[in-house]
Amino acid sequence: MISAIPNIKHTKGNNFFLIAGPCVVEEEALTRSIAEKISSLCDRFKIPFIFKASFRKANRTRMDSFSGIGDKQALTILKKIRSDYKVPVLTDIHESTEAAEAAEAVDVLQIPAFLCRQTDLLVAAGKTGKHVNIKKGQFVSAESMKFAVDKVKSTGNNNIMLTERGTMLGYSDLVVDFRNIPAMKSLGVPVVLDITHSLQQPNQSNGVTGGRPQLIETIAKAGIAVGADGIFLETHPEPSKAKSDGANMLKLDLLEGLLEKLLKVKEAIA
Repeated sequence: MISAIPNIKHTKGNNFFLIAGPCVVEEEALTRSIAEKISSLCDRFKIPFIFKASFRKANRTRMDSFSGIGDKQALTILKKIRSDYKVPVLTDIHESTEAAEAAEAVDVLQIPAFLCRQTDLLVAAGKTGKHVNIKKGQFVSAESMKFAVDKVKSTGNNNIMLTERGTMLGYSDLVVDFRNIPAMKSLGVPVVLDITHSLQQPNQSNGVTGGRPQLIETIAKAGIAVGADGIFLETHPEPSKAKSDGANMLKLDLLEGLLEKLLKVKEAIA
């Protein structure tokens, strides 16, 4: 199902696919360098790759948090990456009015977890005909994601993915229930594990989300082992300097080693 995305690199069809990139478009040179590095690695490892970057961050705790460089500028950068590196591109949308404009620049429209029940948003994404990646809300069951899937399917669009990104544990932590992956796969759509957002520690007193990136490898290996079709992670050359979600990101130069280990896990369970 995922190979239907235009230009996807799928030279080894039994591999998991990778959705990866920075949290948000910060500036063009940095965004392009990240895309080039990941694309090169995925070419070498024969891993289908979808580049990810938000054109804007609408869900911020503090009013002064970085939200983006401007919608049109960010979408133009994503469109260039799509064309220049010949990879499919994913970005989030937050309101139904954003769907059509974003769809002109990218191949996959992502529905943020907090918005997975928003009917108008899901329907607008579906109507574009693009692939729609719906993140499972931190507050909903895997089984209830059937209704989100049905909303997109009501438009005649069956190009749907679901993403597990953890469940709230108290106010400031998340836990991954790996039962959610086979439960959502039973809905007949590809299922992705969002590793880095699953390791967030939200609602910190300083208004900046924390994270536990030291567990990225552990969560990723477990996700592959239980049958996730794809892996989602955010990465940056210097996570401590990232303008959004740096606390839970993977340092870019660690990606190669992580992918090598995940391929061994995939081979072991094949």
